[in-house]
Amino acid sequence: MLTDQQILRIPGPTPIPPSVQRAMTQPMIGHRGQSTSDMISDIRPRLKRVFGTKQEVIILTGSGTAGLETAVVNTVAPGEEVLVLVTGAFGDRFAKICKAYDIQTHVFEVEWGQAVDPEAVKNFLSEHPEIKVVFSTFCETSTGVLNPIKEMAAAIKEVSDALVIVDGVSCVAGTETEMDKWGIDVVVTGSQKAFMLPAGLSFIAASERAWKKIEANPQPRFYLDLKKHRDNILKDTTPFTPALSILFGLQQVLELLEEEGLENVYARHRLMKDMTRAAFNALGIPLLTSDKDASPTVTAVKPDDFDAEEFRKVMKKEFALEVAGGQQHLAKKIFRIGHMGYCSPADMLQTIAAMEIGLMKVGKEIELGQGIAAAQRVFLTEGAKAK
Repeated sequence: MLTDQQILRIPGPTPIPPSVQRAMTQPMIGHRGQSTSDMISDIRPRLKRVFGTKQEVIILTGSGTAGLETAVVNTVAPGEEVLVLVTGAFGDRFAKICKAYDIQTHVFEVEWGQAVDPEAVKNFLSEHPEIKVVFSTFCETSTGVLNPIKEMAAAIKEVSDALVIVDGVSCVAGTETEMDKWGIDVVVTGSQKAFMLPAGLSFIAASERAWKKIEANPQPRFYLDLKKHRDNILKDTTPFTPALSILFGLQQVLELLEEEGLENVYARHRLMKDMTRAAFNALGIPLLTSDKDASPTVTAVKPDDFDAEEFRKVMKKEFALEVAGGQQHLAKKIFRIGHMGYCSPADMLQTIAAMEIGLMKVGKEIELGQGIAAAQRVFLTEGAKAK
């Protein structure tokens, strides 16, 4: 095995394209100079297309969790009640952030591995008209679920004027996102997943309706004050020192997304999801989510006759191939395969072939080639459509 090889098949951080790596090695420039302003001016309209919005997309130097906290502190006024839809560990994180600010938080729990039912959310809001903000994950990274955000937003608006705020950290730029058309009020994402960058940037967009509330909100904030960031980005600058090297990379990422075409990017992610799921179905290994609820960016596998952690160790030792484990009560019970960003069907064929060997090494009785053949058939039938 090559000592410096690392094959990342985790749901973030994800591999970085070589051209993006090169872009990030550019010489440093002054963050208040014209070159930085020109770069931000170039980035702004391109980010809007990924979010599906005409609104400004704020670029915040900080992790995805910083973006989630920014969404909370800017949109929730003191004394207001909120609803958090929890379908996994990151929905739970939204709830923890709200509670840290002493916000009265209603938690709507969904069994991990299942998606939110928009009708159930609508019924809950009908019984709690005092709720002013609804928080949800788009892709719940910990379970591999893609929540029906479009349908959920429509259902909420039938009974409530609450803001709809979405954590899209592990799927924006990897799955269709139409913030304006779907009536989403705030979308948050991060740099280290489908955006193919190192961790260190959050992106946040807010609707006109959300901006009205943000502007009137007396909740104290400083670094995370979206008003400061919006006022500055309109001038092609930032209120505080930006992560310039990652911005160099972001500019190149947006170039790559445009060259491939966003619809083709989304089709590629769906194809990799279908290949991965077909492989494990053919091998007789249970998946945590249904086909209907499955995310195009991460697949959660729940083995019932071999040890998930032992399998992860074997894959790391034998192939330097890293897959993620479970979180909270799913720790040591599942493993999660990331297939987002700089990842192709060829990468997934490599991953599945290696995993078949790993499965045999942990004592799982399989017929070599079953999984890879199923993935190949998906590629042959669906791959032409994804081009």
